[in-house]
Amino acid sequence: MTVASTSAATPHAGMGFREFVALIAAIMAVNALAVDTMLPALPDIGQSLAIPTENARQWVVTAYLLGFGAAQIVYGPLADHFGRKPILLGGLAAYTIFSLAAGLSVSFEMMLIARVLQGIAAASSRVLVISIVRDCYGGRKMARVMSLAFIVFLAVPILAPSIGQLIMLAFPWRSIFIGLTLFGIAVLAWAALRLPETLHEEDRQPTSIASVVHAFRLTVSNRVAVGYMCGQTLMYGGLVGFINSAQQVFVDVFQAGRLFTTIFALIAVFMAISSVLNARFVGRYGTRVISHSALIGYIVVAGGHATLAIAGHETLVTFALCQSAMMFCFGLVGPNFGAMAMEPLGHVAGTASSVQGFVSTVVGALIGFYVGQHFNGTVTPLTLGFTGCSSLALIAVLWAERGRLFQPTASGIASAADMAH
Repeated sequence: MTVASTSAATPHAGMGFREFVALIAAIMAVNALAVDTMLPALPDIGQSLAIPTENARQWVVTAYLLGFGAAQIVYGPLADHFGRKPILLGGLAAYTIFSLAAGLSVSFEMMLIARVLQGIAAASSRVLVISIVRDCYGGRKMARVMSLAFIVFLAVPILAPSIGQLIMLAFPWRSIFIGLTLFGIAVLAWAALRLPETLHEEDRQPTSIASVVHAFRLTVSNRVAVGYMCGQTLMYGGLVGFINSAQQVFVDVFQAGRLFTTIFALIAVFMAISSVLNARFVGRYGTRVISHSALIGYIVVAGGHATLAIAGHETLVTFALCQSAMMFCFGLVGPNFGAMAMEPLGHVAGTASSVQGFVSTVVGALIGFYVGQHFNGTVTPLTLGFTGCSSLALIAVLWAERGRLFQPTASGIASAADMAH
């Protein structure tokens, strides 16, 4: 599929393909910025708000993620009934308000409340992005669009910690939240002016309890959708564990706090590279061949990483190399797992996206928080978390595929047997 042919199809009237992908990436970046820009600021936030322990600072990230995950269960049915655009715009408006509130926090409790509410508002971006893309594309085309958006989006984790660090060189940590407020306003204006409504009138779902329950039942009873949702959840849990512990790992384990943003960016670059490659090759090889191969590669590297840590041979260099390799694999797993989890559920895309987002984010955040809270001055708990999460993800994929790996299905559509189970 070429850019020209995609644009000619005009599934998003009034917007070219490139602008559509860029806007999708910007909406996705709303969430990533809310997490990654404050990682270098956690020590200052902890000191300013009298957060009792270093591990307790992880709540600044986890509180946001819990709000972000929990609210997704609501946005899907609303978007299926009222349409994508009004729900998205409302969420972005609330995001700007609560970003400002977090920046004005004068206590740890006020910060946590603001972060939960900021996450609840940002949850609209996660649900609506997937629903909007699913409205316009399906199968391998959907995976390609998501991968292209990831290329732009992944510049955020590459740059966000450095942006946060640069802001703090001249301004206090509260200015980071002011920056989030301004970015939210910019994305809100762009979407309001340029994004069309992608949900057709005939596809709008009634708001009756029976219809919502029916959509939920379809989402949690499809074998392929549930299996890949679980796999995505477990992989995300490992990523959250890294995000929660990263600042402490660089400062407390390797005494390399000044290199934190640089190495964090290097690791994220490898995820961006893999997303570029995925966008190029997914149409040729399919989501299953690429993601299954990458998942096995991730498990092998994570196991080696854990072995180094347990043996006491972990260094800053080996940590950076292993993390880079795993994030390269993660970039090939994430968008493809998401596309395969959604593919059988296009007729209830909003509800399906909300259920899958709720499970993957809330459970993933709790897994990551559990891993992060076991930080003990070494990287052993973190590397064991990577290995365990990815191994369980492989089990979930084997269950979804009835023990078969690497076998593409026509157009990525689930079989009748999958739909029945």
